[in-house]
Amino acid sequence: MAHYLGIDIGTSGTKCLLIDESGMAIAEATATYPLATPKPLWTEQDPEDWWLATKTTIKSVMKKSKLKPHEVRAIGLSGQMHGSVFLNAKGKVIRPALLWNDQRTSKECEEITRRAGGRESLIRMVANPALTGFTAPKLLWLRNNEPKNYEALKVLLLPKDDVRRRLTGELATDVSDASGMLLLDVCQRRWSKELLGKLDIDPAILARVYESEEITGTLLPDVAKELGLSPDCKVVAGAGDCAAGAVGNGIVKQGILTASLGTSGVVFCHSDSPQYDAAGRLHTFCHAVHGKWHMMGVTLSAAGSLQWFAAQVCTELSKKKGIDPYEVLNEEAAAVSAGAEGLFYLPYLAGERTPHADPHARGCLIGLTNKHSRGHLVRSILEGVAYSLRESLAIISELDVPVKEIRLSGGGAKSSLWKQILADTFGKSVCTINAEQGPAYGVALLAAVGDGAYKNIEEACKATISVVEKVAPNKPSQKVYQRAFPLYQRLYQSLKDRFVEISDTMQIP
Repeated sequence: MAHYLGIDIGTSGTKCLLIDESGMAIAEATATYPLATPKPLWTEQDPEDWWLATKTTIKSVMKKSKLKPHEVRAIGLSGQMHGSVFLNAKGKVIRPALLWNDQRTSKECEEITRRAGGRESLIRMVANPALTGFTAPKLLWLRNNEPKNYEALKVLLLPKDDVRRRLTGELATDVSDASGMLLLDVCQRRWSKELLGKLDIDPAILARVYESEEITGTLLPDVAKELGLSPDCKVVAGAGDCAAGAVGNGIVKQGILTASLGTSGVVFCHSDSPQYDAAGRLHTFCHAVHGKWHMMGVTLSAAGSLQWFAAQVCTELSKKKGIDPYEVLNEEAAAVSAGAEGLFYLPYLAGERTPHADPHARGCLIGLTNKHSRGHLVRSILEGVAYSLRESLAIISELDVPVKEIRLSGGGAKSSLWKQILADTFGKSVCTINAEQGPAYGVALLAAVGDGAYKNIEEACKATISVVEKVAPNKPSQKVYQRAFPLYQRLYQSLKDRFVEISDTMQIP
């Protein structure tokens, strides 16, 4: 039987998943690495860490499975989107990569919008406005702030595609990940010559663009030997983590939407045509489904908000052996009634993407009283993230995009409390599925399609993915959130100008 690897190069670690051609998970492994924050709201990583983690996890999975090299037929790659890997003429990394949640590029976003002829003209060219997390502003930041590094630049790659380069020697990307660079003509699924010209960017620094299931190369012989794989093993284009996660959840046809609770939160819906929000509140990208598109809203600090709280405020829990800090915090939050007795949390720890596109936004706890406990704080965090995701869902509804089913994914979806809060906040039932491996599973299925095990990704998902649980809204809690949601929305508007003043005091660009 043929087997396939799905590798997801994430923000906190890399996950490798091995499946057979029926879609059954055989083995998996994860390796973590650090995140650098040299200045407030700056985030960077060393691409070498991704490569070491990729090798470590592949070797671990091959050891666990005891497969022979030739039994793994193809590899799919997924990864954190928007990150920038800068390479010189010798293929060496010039400086640490700037990541998706890095907020240093607000001036470059203004420059891109001006050079493009305004916001509407930019959206016409690449279907999206300029946002600080995207790759193009990072490239201009390098040009504006590190001219020697920019002069040395010969290749610009996304995180997963730097791993591909090391695996195969090929410079390639896929349409879904490339969409998040702000340099792709999303409607035509090719680099935007018009915008590249306006920004004075040489298209030669960009990789060739493929559809997600297309084969981009095979393993280099020495790499294959080191990893215990065959040099005939194919590597398909893969997808950015959002599109890959959607494929792993079976979001490959209209009417099914996914809400993901990873470090960031994503509301993602399939589209058969390139629809986009004229106000630029939602992203419109190419999907990992051949010839299709998707719309998505992003909350930059979703499960990341809870991770921050656990790591920075609840350090004593992590020191106790045999205790899962998140289980304790969820139990405490579950004992608190819906609405957290008037406590609100704005999840803007790293600025925000949807619907505000505001790098100056800051995380807030609003409404604190001496009655509030740690459980109230945790519940307000879970609810604040749910409100933020509901804002994206509301925009999708405004655009008359049909939503017949909502599927949850990501680490946060393992919390029964958070699932219920999302159902109550959305006012709709939410589902979980039989596959929990997210982006790694999605690109493993794409690898199977590329190898010919399935005719297309729609057929692969139909054969391997099914709903296993449905959580309906709790009517009393739903009413609480219906009243509270408009107030949550007004809180940002009330604080918007204050956030800018706070940024000015911190001297953050």
